[in-house]
Amino acid sequence: MKYIKLIIRIAIAVILIQTLRFKFTAHPDSVYIFTEVGLEPYGRIGIGVVELVASILILIPRTTWLGSLAVIGIIGGAIMMHLTQLGIEINNDNGLLFYTAIVTFLLSVVSLWFARKDIPIIGKKWFSAHSN
Repeated sequence: MKYIKLIIRIAIAVILIQTLRFKFTAHPDSVYIFTEVGLEPYGRIGIGVVELVASILILIPRTTWLGSLAVIGIIGGAIMMHLTQLGIEINNDNGLLFYTAIVTFLLSVVSLWFARKDIPIIGKKWFSAHSN
């Protein structure tokens, strides 16, 4: 189980980190997406920085819960943008970005579940008491 948790965390970080080159180099697809939702260029760069921080946090065992929460928030927003403004398919990608976001979101939920006892204040108190 230890290795499954690690593989999930690494998969999330790899997905996020590999998309950063598109955000930070102003790739035309990335610029298009953030222009469509009215967040170009500051949102593109800002979200890229938050994704980088979340990628690091998710790999550190003590902060996995925080990284997972951050990814859930970021990717949840991306999914909502796909569903409300962008559509599933972006520039003929056959929905690759959307489906990758869904997978990343679900992996982050699983990662947060595994790390739930590490959440300060409520983690050990709440989840240990209710796991009987």
